[in-house]
Amino acid sequence: MLAADSRVTLNAQIQTLPGVPPLILPSFFDNATKLLKVKSQKYVGAITYGVGSIGTPQQARTAHSYLPEFEATLTDDPLTVEGFAQRLSEFFLARWNDAHMPNPAPPRQDMVFLVGGYDDDQAAYGRVFEFYIPSRPIPNETLPGGQFGATWGGQAEIASRLVLGYDPRTTGVVREFFHSPVQAELVGQPDPLDVELKNKLQAPIPWQFLPLQDCVDLSIFLIRSTIAMQKWIIALRGVGGAIDVATITRTEGFQYVQQKKICGEVTK
Repeated sequence: MLAADSRVTLNAQIQTLPGVPPLILPSFFDNATKLLKVKSQKYVGAITYGVGSIGTPQQARTAHSYLPEFEATLTDDPLTVEGFAQRLSEFFLARWNDAHMPNPAPPRQDMVFLVGGYDDDQAAYGRVFEFYIPSRPIPNETLPGGQFGATWGGQAEIASRLVLGYDPRTTGVVREFFHSPVQAELVGQPDPLDVELKNKLQAPIPWQFLPLQDCVDLSIFLIRSTIAMQKWIIALRGVGGAIDVATITRTEGFQYVQQKKICGEVTK
């Protein structure tokens, strides 16, 4: 199942005084669509997070706004989840470069996609792939070998504390405090400290047992908790708006559980 909030942030630079760095003014829009469905592909869907748009603030376009153009590049033939992820990555990398976006991008300035679904001709369980535009465009499977679990991203600090038991920045803070960098031979490998924290602190959720409804409830809880907590913190409040949720099953394919609607003014 897939779930996402609806907030995107555009940062405008305002020059206040000569010789003074410009003021960065974030503007929030709470009706964006980050849960992506492609008409011709019944058994796959995607979530986007990170950089919310491509182009300058005056010409910015969200990932969702490009869907008709992406759909025009596909046929009705079903793609594998990996094949769909690869096509989606190639499409958005081209759009990124066409808009003269920074490549390589600064740290944490990628447009990230999670692609999940089922391969039409396989009896295996669902698959999830992740890729970063422009830094890591090759899709990487997040739960290989039929593993059960969850993958999330964006402003993940609160969700990580609830599920893993610690903030993802914890390992870096601890290593800096104790002056204990990762050993050279372990660079590129899972940090042993991170592995130990997960083994000792993460919530004992039986992922392989959870009914689909529980997965839906948990995903909404994590996003809603993030939205609620951000009301009180002094930081970028990048999560908000309605929560869109969909399931993908081998029998029914992509089905919306809840989806925001266009509406007019509410009157009493």
